[in-house]
Amino acid sequence: MLRVPAVLKPIASILHQAGYCCYLVGGAVRDMLCGRRVTDLDLATDATPQTVMKLFRRVIPTGIEHGTVTILFKGRQYEITTFRSDGDYGDGRHPQRVDFTRSIVEDLGRRDFTVNGMALEVREKRLIDPFDGRGDIRRRLIRAIGDPEQRFSEDSLRLMRAVRFAVQLEFSIDATTHAAIRRHSDGIRRVSAERIRDELSKMLVERDAAGGLRIMRETQLLRHLLPELLEGIGVPQDSQAAPDVFEHLLLTLNGADPQRLDMRWAALLHDVAKPRCVQSDSAGALHFYGHDTLSAEMASAILVRLRYPRRLTEHVAHLIRHHMFDYSSTWNDAAVRRFVARVGPHAVDDLLLLRAADSYGKSGRRRADPAINELRRRVAAVVQQEQALSIRDLAVNGNDLQREIGIPSGRDMGTVLRFLLESVLDDPAQNERQRLLTIAERFYRERIAGPRQR
Repeated sequence: MLRVPAVLKPIASILHQAGYCCYLVGGAVRDMLCGRRVTDLDLATDATPQTVMKLFRRVIPTGIEHGTVTILFKGRQYEITTFRSDGDYGDGRHPQRVDFTRSIVEDLGRRDFTVNGMALEVREKRLIDPFDGRGDIRRRLIRAIGDPEQRFSEDSLRLMRAVRFAVQLEFSIDATTHAAIRRHSDGIRRVSAERIRDELSKMLVERDAAGGLRIMRETQLLRHLLPELLEGIGVPQDSQAAPDVFEHLLLTLNGADPQRLDMRWAALLHDVAKPRCVQSDSAGALHFYGHDTLSAEMASAILVRLRYPRRLTEHVAHLIRHHMFDYSSTWNDAAVRRFVARVGPHAVDDLLLLRAADSYGKSGRRRADPAINELRRRVAAVVQQEQALSIRDLAVNGNDLQREIGIPSGRDMGTVLRFLLESVLDDPAQNERQRLLTIAERFYRERIAGPRQR
């Protein structure tokens, strides 16, 4: 017998005392049967939204036009929806009307997949499973309820949800459902970028996110959502584990920290421009000159298109732009400081994590890289010494240079400040106010003002 969360029992009692029923529905029931942690506790009832609002003191009409309200009960929120059947879906996303019903089976029949088409009666702990969702869980299968053609015609977001559930649950997609996704794949263009983003975000942080992208390729969804990735198919990749750039990107994705969406995106897109940069030399060897810069630009465009926050977009692009560093133990301390200054102390750790994921994407194995571990130790030492690593860390600023030397603000000021930073990166002892003013004045007079006067 399934265990009903105790917090739902008083809600169900209030409804039962008024002559109505209460069911736990959707993902919560599915996750219980899968042995997964239950998070969302969505409820369904035969009481109308207006009745629910009368029975409970604090209710928010969050989606009352579709029969959904949110109960505020003992410090928590619970969505509860009146049993309903849906009318035509005119826009391929939302029903034009909903009709309330007294039947839980009819309500379940309007849902997307059999594993989500179950309900648990809260009071009697009785499972309602009219479409054999429990059997599909045993078979590890995502299958549309009823006619998959109709399900995907009604709501095109279900195309992506099928893939996401398959990845999250580590299930396969039923052959008939899979074929219907492919036939209806162009419908995904009717879905907002924000909803696509949310589905991708949930999928990319799963253990085998690459498997989801392979399903998206098979069903043509990738062609509509991330066509840039498909350019890598057949482009050779110097890798033991991946035959082409496409598979290298997918393997690198799985090699990145699944708890970090930004790292997953950086891994997936770090070489996305290689197909556009490929060149062959006289010996037939392939080169991808400038792919790091172009990949960063393409990644930024993709993430902007998907409406990701600017901070995540900029961080991903920054990591990709700098991922081609070539560390050697012959680097002196100044070279390490320049590396940290170029990448930024805040981003170095993530860049080294991206390099580890890239290594996994080439070898298919997780192994320590002695050179990268050495670089990590040297970077930590530099950061710990609190040496100047950016213009902000210099002992002088633009106001000082303008007041003491007369350097005008603008391009010349920037040139002088960058020269001072280079001097300090070479020799941290130079980061002293008077020394920097002396260096700045000499540089400005001899290298900038002097040549102009001549």
